[in-house]
Amino acid sequence: MPGSARIIPIRREGFALNGVFGTALFVFVEVMLFAGFISAFVIVSNGITPGMWPPPNQPRLPFERTALNTAALLASGVTLFLAHRAHRRRAASERGLLTATLVLGIAFVLFQGIEWVALLRQGLTLTSSLLGSFFYLIVGAHALHAVAALVVLALCWWQQRRGRLNDSLFGGAQVFWYFVVLMWPAIWMLVYRA
Repeated sequence: MPGSARIIPIRREGFALNGVFGTALFVFVEVMLFAGFISAFVIVSNGITPGMWPPPNQPRLPFERTALNTAALLASGVTLFLAHRAHRRRAASERGLLTATLVLGIAFVLFQGIEWVALLRQGLTLTSSLLGSFFYLIVGAHALHAVAALVVLALCWWQQRRGRLNDSLFGGAQVFWYFVVLMWPAIWMLVYRA
């Protein structure tokens, strides 16, 4: 029919790229958000009188103890990469690797929560000092992203169990989780070493 719109079907590969591209745009914006948070933290902490940062009346952040938690998060990135490879080959190991990713990610969030409770009990609060404000802002924003990414990964896990995991959802989930995984070492090295 002349003048009517022609509908062009989207191929599976193109659809997968759309999901990855959309998530990548979102992640780019979030990287800028964290860059702003971290820049403000560095500027403020470097502008304080030497010997007064971190504030002497505040608990020290558990850098060494958080190293184990950081290793768990990095390991979850490796298991997700391996799950992606298994997904492309339609290998049976995909489910176990995706499960391992979820378990490691959930463990990371839970241990961060336990750490927060301990720091709150020691007196580090959002209003106790600039260190507390920056800590809960930066680490809290990361925690929110980690929880959201875990929800998407759980959806992938569920769809994989049902045999309906599509490349678009899984690709977008990977980009989101890799952002969470790769942002954390920068946060850990800069904020926890204060």
